[in-house]
Amino acid sequence: MNDKPISSRTRELLSRYGIVLKKSLGQNFLTDMHVLDKIIRAAELTGNSGVLEIGPGIGALTERLAEQAKKVVAVELDQRLIPVLEQLFIAKPHVKIIHGDAIRVDLNEIIREHFQEAETIHVVANLPYYVTSPIIVRLLAERLPLKNIVVMIQKEVADRLTALPGSKNYSSLTVLVHYFAKAEEVAHVPSHVFVPRPKVDSAVTRLRLRDQPAVRVSDEALFFKVVRAAFAQRRKTLLNTLHSNLLSSYSKAKVEHWLREAAIDPKRRGETLGLPEFASLTEVIRAGIS
Repeated sequence: MNDKPISSRTRELLSRYGIVLKKSLGQNFLTDMHVLDKIIRAAELTGNSGVLEIGPGIGALTERLAEQAKKVVAVELDQRLIPVLEQLFIAKPHVKIIHGDAIRVDLNEIIREHFQEAETIHVVANLPYYVTSPIIVRLLAERLPLKNIVVMIQKEVADRLTALPGSKNYSSLTVLVHYFAKAEEVAHVPSHVFVPRPKVDSAVTRLRLRDQPAVRVSDEALFFKVVRAAFAQRRKTLLNTLHSNLLSSYSKAKVEHWLREAAIDPKRRGETLGLPEFASLTEVIRAGIS
């Protein structure tokens, strides 16, 4: 591993290659080795691990991942950083650098092409704030063959991922994440350990993917429609927000009937429902509209 302090390494590489960081790409590079250590421990890598890294930047985390994993595939959007990364890892053939947008590239194809079936696959990333939620949703909803996902994300989003029903941070994103995975915040990361320094703190969050979803539903698409509708207007009761945002073609009386059939008070709000209640409500609505 490079013995130079990570903050000095970062600034030296940016200067050497004449790279000016782009705010539009959410580029905030980590400069604290202790935080890197926490990310590596959270990923729980073994000698048989394959890692998909999203947004490697100038490779500080990539370097540590390469020490622990059997294979590292890093997807970087900024074309300017590709030659930097390729030069840094030229002597490490088990590190593959791919130029692409993690929102658009075929992640399943990348996994099929670069990882072996016997390898456990992990996603590790320092995610730009502006794409955090879309990437997390994509990683889970596409049912990629992952063991876990370890991401550095905005603290506010981390709070949403780990929130409990009834709390202010509980959201439709929370429900989606908990449906597919168990979420836990691993470490709080202050803003001053990044270059450039962002305006908010971050957190390292680990998602352990479930073998099966947390609840059983016969219509998964409808389940998530119900969830999104329930959170669409947080100040409204479930009766009103479900009727307005999903079931407007049915009478309010019918929607109220379905809520009561699911043993849910129509005056409750969406953020008070746990996954089992959302699942029960989905089944009742599905039976009612069939």
